[in-house]
Amino acid sequence: MDHSPILVVITPFVGAYLSPLLGLWRERLCYPVAVAAALLSLFFSFRLAGSVLTSGTIRYWVGGWEPPWGIELVVDPLSAFMCLTISLVSLLAVIYSKNFIEKELPRGKMTSYYTLILLLIGGMLGVVVTGDLFNLFVLTEIFSVAAYALVAISGKRGSFIGSYRYLILASIGTSLILLGTGYLYIITGTLNMADLAVRLPAFYDSWVVFGALAFLLIGFGIKTALFPLHTWLPGAYSIAPAPVTAIFSAVVSKVGGYSLIRVLFTIFGLEFITDLVPVAPALTWVAAATILVASMFAISQTSLMRMLAYSSVAHIGYVVLGVALAVEMGMTGGILHIFNHALATGCLFFCAGAVIYKTGIRHIDDLRGLGGKIPLTMAAFTLAAASKVGIPPSAGFVSKFYLSLGALEAGEWIFVIVILLASLMSAVFYLRVINLIFFGGDKHEVRRDELPLSMLFPIIILALGCAVFGIFVGIPLQLVEPAVMVLSEL
Repeated sequence: MDHSPILVVITPFVGAYLSPLLGLWRERLCYPVAVAAALLSLFFSFRLAGSVLTSGTIRYWVGGWEPPWGIELVVDPLSAFMCLTISLVSLLAVIYSKNFIEKELPRGKMTSYYTLILLLIGGMLGVVVTGDLFNLFVLTEIFSVAAYALVAISGKRGSFIGSYRYLILASIGTSLILLGTGYLYIITGTLNMADLAVRLPAFYDSWVVFGALAFLLIGFGIKTALFPLHTWLPGAYSIAPAPVTAIFSAVVSKVGGYSLIRVLFTIFGLEFITDLVPVAPALTWVAAATILVASMFAISQTSLMRMLAYSSVAHIGYVVLGVALAVEMGMTGGILHIFNHALATGCLFFCAGAVIYKTGIRHIDDLRGLGGKIPLTMAAFTLAAASKVGIPPSAGFVSKFYLSLGALEAGEWIFVIVILLASLMSAVFYLRVINLIFFGGDKHEVRRDELPLSMLFPIIILALGCAVFGIFVGIPLQLVEPAVMVLSEL
């Protein structure tokens, strides 16, 4: 039997257990442990993807107990796709961390940092492979607790306030998720997602089911940072260390989106959320509002990190919009955008971290002339920004193209206008930054010098991914298209 479904989750947790033990002896050993754990998770993610493509959905019974009595791990094409995205970005963030964290964090905090980041990775991977609703809540709570601590770990001004706001709002979200889970258990007597999907139709007319749906929607809406539940995100993302923010923006919020997709489509079913209770149509308008409002806020920012944070909120809206359209093209664009946005936003936050590492600059107006000081990093920033705007043939263009086709397929041409308008707004604030970087004059005394290799390597990999996967889009579609077929049949 292939144990990859459990190993992909356990490996980061084992690393998180070893890290403090080794850190008490020699703190510098925490970094290779974190890299090894993240690398093994990526290896097991590739194994899972290969198995799913050749053999179909994998069902793994933890401890050999048959579901619904035992805990079941389920890896379908969507789960495998998410595992690859999470483990790839997380590995690059851990590699990037070495020099950045040594400079930015006080001595003695590296052990805590690597322990927490491995808990964050393990919790996210657990969320996307679990087939049990209660364990979805538990693992969400695990990675959330790690995230709260990582926001505040630098101890800098504003970090504790940002972490506290994140803690309060996200705790409300997890409390609502727990309430929704309890309601579903009360009425069906099961927590296994597949079993819930079978038993729930008999209670579709119950107010308990409607209440559970409302709690789960709001709870995961907070985790996903949908408008107007997004207020915790800009503060948390702008103050956390750059590698942490890259993980947050690239995958943490997407894990919330994944959970929302899994609950709506796998548990409640497509017919329920589109016909019986029009949740999906309502979500399309919420997503459209998220895209436009966050884009407008991004234009007005003077801080580079906050601008990128609001841009990330907008792109969460693209993901939810595509899936909520509930048509093949739209769902393909929404799920594909999870990966494409992870590449671009991870690269952008790494580049912002590079600017902080080299110069300490955080404000957009102070970026003038940096294109000549760290040219490879700024070229990567430009390529990733082009993908976020949706300039062809970047990866971001492909997913936005699918989203537009999906809106037309659903007969909702208004959302094509939303996508185009938001892309124009993105072009405004990214071109402003790029213009300052390359044509704003040279006001810095920093000598021309690139980053350490451990920081430059992740930036280049993600920037190249923005270009390569815009041309060779068939590679991620190998998992995205089967994932859409599975969701459409539920």
